[in-house]
Amino acid sequence: MAVKNAMTADFLRSAYGGESMAHMRYLYWGDMAEKEGFPNVKKLFEAISYAERVHAGNHFRELGGDTAADATVTAGAVFGVGKTAENLVGAINGELHEVEQMYPVYLEAARFQSEKGAERSFHFALEAEKIHATLFQQALDSVKAGKDIQCQAVYICPVCGHTVLDEAPDKCPVCGAPKAKYVAF
Repeated sequence: MAVKNAMTADFLRSAYGGESMAHMRYLYWGDMAEKEGFPNVKKLFEAISYAERVHAGNHFRELGGDTAADATVTAGAVFGVGKTAENLVGAINGELHEVEQMYPVYLEAARFQSEKGAERSFHFALEAEKIHATLFQQALDSVKAGKDIQCQAVYICPVCGHTVLDEAPDKCPVCGAPKAKYVAF
């Protein structure tokens, strides 16, 4: 096991569960957005779904292959598919929970326990989730006005999940990955 401390391992498993569920939920919510005539909101959901997959993968790797047969992974979040505006509210609330409550606690525990890999993984996710909450709010504002969000593309850093509209930066401001690594949606 790469993680030495049980609390940090539990937090990594919890974060893995939450990010995995968000990954799938956002794919379904993107389908609803498309059905309702919001193709760019679908694109945003698909891109952020990929970022959540990046976070889940980072958390899983930090566990070092420990399957912890006796550990369960639950993820607390809204379940199901509603109208696009409702789904965006659910997405915003989930992202804000991660930004305001979950990741700050997980990050501080990893720092306290000198779990550098977990600290990095939690930091990457926290920084991306801040952006996700803002982008989902912009999308909700657009949908409430009967419009699609304005964007040409959504770019995701495959290392940390950093998310940006329209053009990737020359270098990821979170992890330093080069522009060429960003995945476009």
